[in-house]
Amino acid sequence: MAYSILSRSLLRASRGVSRSNGTCSAICSVRRRGFAEVALDDTTLPLKGYKVLDMTRVLAGPYCTQILGDLGAEVIKVEHPTRGDDTRAWGPPYAKYLPDSGKEGAGESAYFFAVNRNKKSLGLSFQHEAGVEILHKLAKEADILVENYLPGTLSKYKLDYATLSSINPRLIYASITGYGQTGPYRNRAGYDVMVEAEMGLMHITGSRDGPPVKVGVAVTDLTTGLYTSNSIMAAIIARGKSGRGQHIDVALSDCQVATLANLASSCLISGEKDQGRWGTAHPSIVPYRAYKTKDGDILFGGGNDRLFGIICDRLGHPEWKTSPKFAINTSRVANRVELDTLIEAITQTKTTSEWLEVFEGSGLPYSAVNDIQGTLNHEHVLARGMVKEMEHEWCGPIKMVNTPVKYSESRPSIRSVPPMLGQHTDEILREVLGLSGSEIEKLKAEGAVR
Repeated sequence: MAYSILSRSLLRASRGVSRSNGTCSAICSVRRRGFAEVALDDTTLPLKGYKVLDMTRVLAGPYCTQILGDLGAEVIKVEHPTRGDDTRAWGPPYAKYLPDSGKEGAGESAYFFAVNRNKKSLGLSFQHEAGVEILHKLAKEADILVENYLPGTLSKYKLDYATLSSINPRLIYASITGYGQTGPYRNRAGYDVMVEAEMGLMHITGSRDGPPVKVGVAVTDLTTGLYTSNSIMAAIIARGKSGRGQHIDVALSDCQVATLANLASSCLISGEKDQGRWGTAHPSIVPYRAYKTKDGDILFGGGNDRLFGIICDRLGHPEWKTSPKFAINTSRVANRVELDTLIEAITQTKTTSEWLEVFEGSGLPYSAVNDIQGTLNHEHVLARGMVKEMEHEWCGPIKMVNTPVKYSESRPSIRSVPPMLGQHTDEILREVLGLSGSEIEKLKAEGAVR
């Protein structure tokens, strides 16, 4: 079944169930489908019509809500009225303001740009009573709320799940934290790198004889964002059956343990310690790593004896295929150092591009080791439409990494650039909550909104 058809049926099903306090009115339905500028009248957006309150900062939460936005959800990003999301100040680099923009400062943070497209920014203080009242009204009409505050923090402001679910029983409320809502570490703050260290990933990352290192991107944050977005969509399906929302408790620590995958399974089954760091190599397959070339590195892997045979032929040593030391993988693993040394002595005789030509069409998995600019300008990356240029009102043309999944029917997309702080406050208060200009100005004067 095409995902877009499934999504539309879920939308009808979940919206068709009566609320515990009565059937949703036509006005409620219209409000849920508001924000025409962001949602667009486009049936190819699977989550079109779903409204998300994004009360997250930094990476895991914003990455989750950006995925929902790419799929068509209407995302309101609630930010501190003066500071905004923490990552607005993370730089350089910054996208510089246009000379005639009227804006001052270094520009807009590239980090913030990475995970905040397809959203509208509401500058609001929930430490202000009027700010809480506004959020209660928005939550009443929302489908999904995502937050990443320490457990118990939002209950002080009556923005916790218990309070908001009593206002809107159909609300799906996702909490992202370092260590979850329960357990001995529940009150610990948790950045990605701490969780990488605590939950095993850093221990297995790095060169064989080197110190533990973090992964180059905040991969635990990103996998947590992916798990959360997936869980939210499962909760939408569940709501279509029950008519009720639910609380989703997502911890970076749990997601990191889950993504230890086969390595965790090996330790659980064997009862033994892991084998430590392997750099680009594989503990159970040889050859399988990066090898130095004249001007860089090339990575290839002989995951079975047939693929090893291709490596032997292309390196000019077909006799390795029948050598007792190398003929089967168990022998190659036992003689890892000798075989790797022989291979690298050969790979260093040509450039990386020359080796890419040697292996082209062979059926062997192989790759150059590219830097980020090399990746973003890679012919395959560009052919797949993974870099998109958008026009930013205050910064001019900006390039962004596109949404990665291609559908046969649906068309997730970048439809709006990351917002300026408080860019849509007036619009949201006016069009969603029906406030007048004078009421909005009064809230601004009181410091409740920006």
